Amino acid sequence: MAELRSESESRRHEQRRVGLLYDQRMCKHHTPDGEYHPENPNRVRAIWKKLHSAGVPQRCVLLDAKEAEDKHILLVHSQDHVQLIKNISSKQFDSQRAKIASKYDSIYFNQGSSEAAYLAAGSVMEVTEKVAKGELDSAVAIVRPPGHHAERDEPMGFCLYNNPELGVKKILIVDWDVHHGNATQKMFWDDPHVLFFSVHRHEFGSFYPATDDGFYTMVGEGPGAGYNINVPWENAQCGDADYLAVWDHILVPVAKEFSPDIIIVSAGFDAAINDPLGGCRVTPYGYSVMLKKVRHVDTQLCLRR
Repeated sequence: MAELRSESESRRHEQRRVGLLYDQRMCKHHTPDGEYHPENPNRVRAIWKKLHSAGVPQRCVLLDAKEAEDKHILLVHSQDHVQLIKNISSKQFDSQRAKIASKYDSIYFNQGSSEAAYLAAGSVMEVTEKVAKGELDSAVAIVRPPGHHAERDEPMGFCLYNNPELGVKKILIVDWDVHHGNATQKMFWDDPHVLFFSVHRHEFGSFYPATDDGFYTMVGEGPGAGYNINVPWENAQCGDADYLAVWDHILVPVAKEFSPDIIIVSAGFDAAINDPLGGCRVTPYGYSVMLKKVRHVDTQLCLRR
């Protein structure tokens, strides 16, 4: 009987349609002087190389990256912000980029930044739409620059554009990046159709982005009250046991009650053991269990990083 169940489960897994999206053009965004920066093209290159060596792409539905349209970006960003990111890579800004970037918090620009930002936002929209329509069961978008710190009116924290989520009625966004997803939280602060869940290092507001927005009392307001959940770590060194306890006692029960149409994981891996910035201790095994538990909420899943 156990053998029969195993064969049945194997067939189910073989039939699952998992999308995978990666585009080398997003690596054109890098520091203008070639100086080392923690958010650099080698991050996604290393992910793709590892997946490729394991034969993962051959088992997935490969998707083409698409640039987002301004009309979609304007759903989450101001006109001034869109004009900045759209034009910052043009020749007219060659002598001004460094000065403009210095006005913002932890941002750099180069001649490839505009294209990469539009591809990253558009690619997340593409995989989300495919899953929402039922064309795929789940999908992974390997994108950069990241998005969850980008505010409505300005880039921030390595992030140029946040990512609009279109065509889905009820969304659960799970942000397990070690930093609080401040901009995503603001975007859906009063929206009862989006449940935003962020687990992050906080240290009483001293850890980046260093605000009180990531405190557990920040729960949304108006019709969105109760649909924003923060789990702030007030000490570093949190590991698998800590994260899995949060999953078992908070995230999974809440997710099942909310019953989303789709789950989007904002999958920063800087809480990983030995990460130079995060200071936490989540292992690869820990991440795999976290993802499996989210998957067992029994809805469609998109992973973006």
